[in-house]
Amino acid sequence: MPTPDPATPEPKPAADSARIAFLEAENALLRQRLTEASAASDSYVELNDAKVLQEVGIYRYHHPLENAASFRDRLDVLEARIAELVKLGNAIVKSNLFTFDNSLAKGRRMTDDLAKLMLRAYNAEADNSIKSLKLGNVVTAKRRLEASRVAIAKLGALMEMRISDDFHTLRIEEIELTADWLMKKQEEKESEREERARLREEQRVERELAEERAQLDKERNHLLNALNAIRASGQADPDLELRLEAIDQAIAQNDYRAANIRTGYVYVISNRGAFGEGVVKIGLTRRLKPAERIAELSGASVPFRFDVHTMYFSEDAVTLENELHKHFAAKALNQANPRKEFFFATPTEVRDVLMEKVGNLLEFSEYAEATEYLQSINLWPSRPVVGAAGEAKLHSM
Repeated sequence: MPTPDPATPEPKPAADSARIAFLEAENALLRQRLTEASAASDSYVELNDAKVLQEVGIYRYHHPLENAASFRDRLDVLEARIAELVKLGNAIVKSNLFTFDNSLAKGRRMTDDLAKLMLRAYNAEADNSIKSLKLGNVVTAKRRLEASRVAIAKLGALMEMRISDDFHTLRIEEIELTADWLMKKQEEKESEREERARLREEQRVERELAEERAQLDKERNHLLNALNAIRASGQADPDLELRLEAIDQAIAQNDYRAANIRTGYVYVISNRGAFGEGVVKIGLTRRLKPAERIAELSGASVPFRFDVHTMYFSEDAVTLENELHKHFAAKALNQANPRKEFFFATPTEVRDVLMEKVGNLLEFSEYAEATEYLQSINLWPSRPVVGAAGEAKLHSM
């Protein structure tokens, strides 16, 4: 343990020059040692984001709050607390009994200077970790900061110098809150995007129903005029009567679908070329022509068209879709985002569950034609396949 030194007179200019020269040399050496120690600590800590994400799995909020604005408010309060600890000198712990040149006063001044250097290095690592935060790499950021704290404690052992527990806890919390804030912002953006897409789809369905109703009304008026003319002549036309009845039924169905937003088609589709075998998408569309929705999904975002296994109309398609999603939830491809609709399941497995819930399916195809995929596969060139660790291997068909 450093021992206190009796009070000493103020240092002379020559002593001050020597002290400054010593501190400059010591600071340079400490910077080098801190960098080397941090690098050595990193060698024992897994900092590869891809590997860490696989180990950790699904992101869990550290400080669950209602929305992104709440996280931002909490961060503002936390940043003020961090600044207050620094202002009060409680961010770093150090010995006040270290002597330099047989002077306790000189030792304290040198300790204060080195403490500022250490704290600056620690805060630089903390700030860099926060600035480089991406969705899901919070574990890596916390490990880096912990490694920096350990390195500082080792280098400052002679002066009993280390980052205080309270300050380190606040900076770790800052990393967690920032990660939570980024995740919540991403979720809110995705929810807003999906809501806009849902509204666009609803508006399109409303337009389709309105256009179909106008067309049905037009056809009904033509039939009525023709029937009225025939009836006025004292004759009858059974075929026109049947057509009018069919038109009335179509109008009733149109009105029902317009009034009941839960009606629609539950579809089961696959894309063998894009997702492989044993993967299906289970979705819902309220389109009058559901094939148009499948054509949209088969657009530029996927290399091949989807194959349709079934298109089942239900008066409560929303509930039916939700029940199917819940049944296959454990087999979802994207376990981090439950709103995605792709599942590790065969068409046969989905058919069996559908049969249990609806009792009967008029049409279901277990076979996926995958025409474009089968036409293309033998013409594919050799291509690199990159794994999670970033190691590229040559793959040829």
